[in-house]
Amino acid sequence: MDNVLSFSRGRVPLLISMPHPGTRLTPALEAGLVDEAKGLADTDWHIPRLYDFASELGASVLAAHYSRYVIDLNRPADDQPLYATATTGLYPDTLFDGRPLFRAGQTPSAEERARYLAEVWTPYHRSLAEELARLRAEFGYALLWDAHSIRSNIPHLFDGRLPDFNIGTFAGASCAPELAERLAGVCADAVGYSHVLNGRFKGGFITRHYGRPQQDVHAVQLELAQCTYMNEAAPFAYREDLAGPTRAVIRRMLETFLEWGRQRYGR
Repeated sequence: MDNVLSFSRGRVPLLISMPHPGTRLTPALEAGLVDEAKGLADTDWHIPRLYDFASELGASVLAAHYSRYVIDLNRPADDQPLYATATTGLYPDTLFDGRPLFRAGQTPSAEERARYLAEVWTPYHRSLAEELARLRAEFGYALLWDAHSIRSNIPHLFDGRLPDFNIGTFAGASCAPELAERLAGVCADAVGYSHVLNGRFKGGFITRHYGRPQQDVHAVQLELAQCTYMNEAAPFAYREDLAGPTRAVIRRMLETFLEWGRQRYGR
């Protein structure tokens, strides 16, 4: 397996992680998918495009190329569940709506999945950990933003319509409390948008594992309702008329993230 990720190194102490925009599939996995899964509906569509201003901010960016159907980079390697409610695991077997992902008897083998762990999951997390360590060594601290999106209505996973901006800090454990409050304040000031802090999405493995505020590594997950920037039905078209204002709010959030770091650490 090759071309598993892309990475660009920035000049400020901010890393933007994008674990779920990938659409690449392995032959073994693609051969077993049910027809309903072949459109990759559960992808975090267009996230690199939505965050295309990251280089202007000077942020480092890490993005996965393989689909979450191959292996979910926001789950722990031991596949321990992160949520008590309905969810998907390290090796998803169902679509977000609960339907089976694979045809009967066509689930990838244990050997095949072990290869995905070694050749997709491990390189992504090695790159993530190395960049956070570099940022912390250079600046004395590191800021991690885990960028996600999801359909605004998925009854199998949550009731009702999801708020537009879902900020997760592992119930306050992955970053300083005052930082989370500032980010929520940006959303509160954004006219026409809804938001929640540590609601249904409190942060997955990446936020929980790498966020260590006591060691000056602050991690935040943003789960964005896809209706704020795209059509949620296939072919999942990007909507610049929606995305422009949404991108402006995200940019303000990231600028606030950086400003907080400079005020807190003096650099």
